[in-house]
Parts: sequence; structure tokens; C-alpha cells
Amino acid sequence: MSDTMIMDAIASFLVLPNRLTVPLVADLHVAQLRSPLPRGVVRIHLLEAEDLTAKDTVIKGLIDGKSDPYAVIRVGTQIFTSHHVDSNLNPQWREMYEVIVHEVPGQELEVEVFDKDPDQDDFLGRVKVDLDIVKKARVVDDWFNLKDVSTGSVHLRLEWLSLLSSADRLSEVIQTNQNLTSKTADPPSAAILAIYLDQAHALPMRKGNKEPSPMVQISIQDTTKESKTCYGTSSPVWEDAFTFFIQDPRKQDIDIQVKDDDRAFSLGSLTISLARLLATHELNMDQWFQLENSGSASRIYIKIVLRVLWLSDHATPTTPSPHPSASGSGTGNGGNKSEPNLMGSGGSAKPQPARPQHTTPDPDFASEGVLRIHLVEAQNLIAKDNFMGGIVKGKSDPYVKIRVAGITFRSHTIKENLNPTWNELYEVILTQLPGQEIQFELFDKDIDQDDFLGRFKLSLRDIISAQFIDTWYTLNDVKSGRVHLVLEWMPRVSDLPRLEQILQFQSQKSYQNKVVPSAAVLFVYVEHAHGLPLKKSGKEPKVGAEIILKGVSYRTKICERSTSPRWDEAFHFLVRDPRDETLTVKLSHSWGQALGSLTLPLREVLAEPGLVLDRWLILDGALPESQILMRATLKILDTQLAVCRKAPGDGGNDGNGVEMVPKWDPSHLDLRHRGGFPIGSDNAGTAGQVKLTISYSTEEGRLFITVHACRSLASCSKDSADPYVSFILLPDKKATTKRRTATKKRDLNPEFNERFDFDFSLEESIQRRLDLSVKNNVSFMSRERELIGKLQLDLDQIDLKTGVTQWYDLVPEAN
Repeated sequence: MSDTMIMDAIASFLVLPNRLTVPLVADLHVAQLRSPLPRGVVRIHLLEAEDLTAKDTVIKGLIDGKSDPYAVIRVGTQIFTSHHVDSNLNPQWREMYEVIVHEVPGQELEVEVFDKDPDQDDFLGRVKVDLDIVKKARVVDDWFNLKDVSTGSVHLRLEWLSLLSSADRLSEVIQTNQNLTSKTADPPSAAILAIYLDQAHALPMRKGNKEPSPMVQISIQDTTKESKTCYGTSSPVWEDAFTFFIQDPRKQDIDIQVKDDDRAFSLGSLTISLARLLATHELNMDQWFQLENSGSASRIYIKIVLRVLWLSDHATPTTPSPHPSASGSGTGNGGNKSEPNLMGSGGSAKPQPARPQHTTPDPDFASEGVLRIHLVEAQNLIAKDNFMGGIVKGKSDPYVKIRVAGITFRSHTIKENLNPTWNELYEVILTQLPGQEIQFELFDKDIDQDDFLGRFKLSLRDIISAQFIDTWYTLNDVKSGRVHLVLEWMPRVSDLPRLEQILQFQSQKSYQNKVVPSAAVLFVYVEHAHGLPLKKSGKEPKVGAEIILKGVSYRTKICERSTSPRWDEAFHFLVRDPRDETLTVKLSHSWGQALGSLTLPLREVLAEPGLVLDRWLILDGALPESQILMRATLKILDTQLAVCRKAPGDGGNDGNGVEMVPKWDPSHLDLRHRGGFPIGSDNAGTAGQVKLTISYSTEEGRLFITVHACRSLASCSKDSADPYVSFILLPDKKATTKRRTATKKRDLNPEFNERFDFDFSLEESIQRRLDLSVKNNVSFMSRERELIGKLQLDLDQIDLKTGVTQWYDLVPEAN
């Protein structure tokens, strides 16, 4: 029981659909950002199990008894428990559940089977299914062998329900649902309803003219959900989101009750018929509603979105595999203990509809992006290889581990160097998921156990927002050290003339790890094939497709016997030079007998409008009528580092028609429109200016201060100045928050781009005062002036959650 409580507590914070939202602009539906519409709904039919382990033995195990099995189904924070079946190793449940899926790939279905006991329930096995498999197959009906036990399997039917923004097929869905039967109390849902509760205005006062503490109860049929409470206000802002399953939106209503926090005193009510929603454009309403039984000006702002749940026309139910053998060894058709034996929909018993001429991928096809990580160097690392018991300090042999989206990159090791230069490049294709991070860890390579040299992590969202970052990052959890990175979220374009400029630029680059930067990313969607040959035995084949590009290969699922298999699967590849590379598709029976192949030079895709090839293609080594329907989309990876060519005579270049794109400057974060902050100006009484970014990440629990640059600094000698920036966060008696940048030689407009992190709570950060100095790096005997200018800033004057980037005036030493 305690384990379950702990897991549920952790899940309530860390499991989808939970999101932490930091709005950067005004007039956003924060609740909608935090809880966007799901990708789909999976209907889970828990049918039966076979050959479960007998846990209820008698005479101390000498005689095998039975078990009283039940199942626990979990998807994220959504948990269901079946009824238990007494004394049965082959139970029949026949129960149905519906779960909301927010991210695929990324979410799994987990089914655990237990034996019901008076004291502690015994474990009978588990199975996990990646819901991305269900999304692609639409319907999976199969037996799954249970893991972590010697015997047992469970029969599941999983259906992927897409979300339709039109009510055209609602009657058909409701009619189909009436034919479904299960032992669960809830009938199948025809739709889901998302309610984004934003705010209310001018709610009535409590007795004694006191401000209320409003909360909202939203009810649909027998389900009621409550918002948070906003204390002491008649104009509350909740920014909450709720999701309901709807059986028949033609007959159901939304009941909204606004109450004081004691739940007894009503502040207003509202009833909205879902039939009214069916008549709207794209099944949504986004507006103010007048509250009933409330004040004359009392109103509430709500967005309501309805989506019809649709099982795709192509989702022909797969035939279940034969029941596993009693041994439970997993050697039969369902031998893979964690994945179903997925089957296709192209059988010969059904008349074939007219063949489509183009593919129909999901809307999120080709939406992935490419992150380029240039690991440049590090400075001031800790010396771990000491001698004579630490009396003589040595060096370290540093290397870096980079983890992102389940992929780990590792740099080469540099021997005996506290200021190593790696110059290594890494590229990774990423789906933009909320909260995704890139983790960097440094280690000292040793014979036995490698020593830790520091870590830091970056938010993918911040990199996507900036597009291009070239800066130093301070290492956390160690006394010293920093790492220089160049990070770029690659813009994807379909501008063919840009390809030549990109390739010319890439040819001039070289990296220590021999990586050649990619010039494009290729997205491939394999839909289905037609007219494939039979096996040598005369039977229809079980067809799989292998997609290959320059040593990288992917395989589709294997469809059940058909000469017209359907896959509906998408893949992506990094491409160095699309003019010279070739995509190969090989079809075979269960990865054995060849059934045809396709060779597609990517230069043919380059010749297509918009760099998209989408049609039937003839297969080689097969029948004359054998074809495959697929889409190949090329996106050129633009880069801010590549040269841009201008027409002759245009100004702003060096005369040869070539201009370099300027270095990244985070001016997109410059919130000059915000009041209350001193904006830098060209006053003669200042000693120059310093540009800072100050922000707090509630996700990481850290305060970030980035020193970007200085400008118009006062000269300290005839040779300019050697400036650096140092600061401390007061109060700090032990100077544990003191930090400084590197020194820039003879530069009155230096660029630093160094970030410093502090493990502070938000409350502690607000209480700090930034005491910053820009100094001239002088020798002990020099007569040059050391202090150039100072800045003192109370952090409670800054909206740390939103963050601010701006120029601040430096006060001269005399002031």
C-alpha cells in the first residue's frame, strides 16, 4: 500500500499530462498551454488471461491451488483496477477502459496482474505496450506474455481513437458504440470534452462586504471536477483545465457552479447544453458567459472544445495470435514478451476500395527538428589526478557525456589538461516535447572509476526560442569549471538555391570527431504496397519493409498475410548531401524471401515542387503491377553560420558579394516595454553599460544570471582596458555566491555570454541584491585604475519567473 501511495504522489508531479508553463507574452490561455488537447484516446479491452501462476497453494506448497487474479491498468496518472476472479488461472474479465494519450511516442500502457489475498496481494506478472504502436496500427488484438514470471499471458484489444473537429460522424460513432458490450459500468464514449477555465469578473461579495474565495465545480452527468481556490478576490484567475468523456453530446449538459471555498455559499451558476456546441465551427466556444443567480455584472470566461472519437476506416481488427503454449516460455506467435504480433489490414476477404493516389500521413508527420551541438572547449576544470597524497596537484583527463531524448554522446578523452579543446559536433533529430532537457556531465578518465568534474543541463525550449546560442556554461556541483558550447536549432527550409550555400559552408568545416554536418533531413512515410508476388509455396506473404539510407536502416512492422500490406509508418534520416545519396526500400516475407525493392536517388526529390515526392512507385524484382505508395520530404537545414550571398551593388558587404550572418544576440528576450526598470541610455555621466539576463526556472529550482556583454566602457589607460565582470548576491557573508567572467584583452565593448546558476528557491532569490562590478584586470604594481563601474540591483524589482534581458547603466567609481 505504501509503495502505491509513493508512486501516485510522484506521478502526480512527474507524469504526463502535467506541464509547467511559463507564459512569455500576454493574452495567452495558460490552461490550454498547460493542458493541450491530447493526441488521441486509446480504448483498452481487458479480455482474458491464461496459464497464470498459482499462488494460493495448500499444505505448504505441496499441492498447487489457484489464484484470485485481477489487473491494474496504468497510463501515466490514469489508473484502473479490474474486478477479481475467484480461484481461476484462466480468468475472463471482458472489461473496457478509455485513456487519454498526450504524447506518442513517449507514453506506455502498463498492465500488472495480481492475486487477491487478505493480507498482501501476490504479483502475477506485467506487460508494457508502447502506445505509438497502437497509434500506427489503429487496432491491436493480441496475446501478450507476462514479464518477470515463468508463465502466463493476457489478451488485450487496443483501439486508437482519433479526434475529429466535426460532428459529421457523431451519429455513426454513437450507433457503433451501442453494439459494444463490457462488464464495466461506463458505456463507450463518443467524444471527449476539454474545458479551459480561465477567469471570472465581478463576483458577488460575501456577507459583511468581504471578498469571496471562489472555486468552481464542473459537472457532466455523474462526474464532478473542482478547480483550485483563489483566495480573497471577486475577480479570480484559475487557469485550470479539465477533460471529460462524453457518451452522447446531443443529450448532455455542462453544469458550472461557482462557490465560496466553504462549498456552501453560491456565487453563481451556469448551464451549457452540449448540443449548442455541436452547432459551432470546429466544435468549440471561447467567450465570456453571464452567470446566473449572481451579480448583474458577474461573468466567467471559459473555452470549451469538443472532439468526436473516431476509429479510422482503415483500422481493420487484427486476428489474435494463437494462445501461447502452457509452458509460458514465449516461443509461439506472441513470443516477444513486450510487443504485440501486429497484423495488417490488407486481407483478401474484403473487397478493395479504389486506390488513393497520394499518402495520408498524420498531421504531425515531418514536424521533428534537428539540434546541432558543437562542444568547443572547457576551462578551469578541477585537477583530480593528484600525487603524493594530494600535496602535488596534477591534471585531469576530461571527457564529456551528452544525454538527450534517450541518446548518449561521448566525447574523446583529452590527456592531462584542465583547459581542454574538443571541437566535436553532434546532431540529433528531436520531437518537441514539453520539459525536454539536454544534460551535460564531465568526467576525469581513470583506470578504475572515473571522477566527476561537474554537470549542467539546458532546456530544449530555451534553445528553440533562441535558435542559435554561443556561450559559456558554468559547471554545477563543483568548485570551478565552465564549458563553451555552440547550440543551434536548425531552421528547416525548402529553398533549393540555399542548399549550394550550405554545402559550400559545410565543406570548409572540420571537427575532431570526423562528423560531417548534415545539409538536410529526410522524412519518409511508407503507407502501403499493392500487387506483391506470392510466396514460392503459393501462400500470401507476411510483408515487412526495410528503409535504408547510407548505412542507417529502419524496419516497419510485419503485416499479416496479404499481397497489399498497409504499414502507415514514418521514419527520418540526416542527409549530408542530397545530391549524391540514395534511399533504398526492400520488401520481404518476414525478412527472408525478397518481394521487390525500390531505389530512389534523392536528387529526384530535389526536382519535386516543395521538395516533396508523394506517389506510387514501381518495385524492381517483383511483378509488373507491384508498386508501393510512399512520401519522401526533404527539408534543408539552414544555419546562421553559413554565408548569405547578396546581389552585386547591394550595400553592407565587403565588395565580393559575401556577407557573414552576425553572431547570435539574445535581443529577442529584451523586454524594454516593461515598466519599472531603468533602461540603459547614452548618458555622459555613466561608465558604460552591462547587458544581463536575470531569470528563475521553477522547473529546475535555479536562479540564472547571464552576463552577455558591456559597451562604451571608460578607458583605463592609453591602451584601452582589459575588462572582466565580477558580482556577488548580497547578503552573503562567506562570499559563496561570488562569480567572475573571463578577461577580455583591450576591448571597451567586450562580449562574455557566460551563464551562472544558483541553487536558490524563488523566495530566497527575491530577497537577494545583485552587487556587480566591471573591472580592469591590472597587475599588482600597476597604477592603472581597477574599477570601471558598478551596478546594484534588488532582484525583488524583477519579474524573475518571466525573466528580463536589458542593458543597465554602470555607475562610475567617483559616484
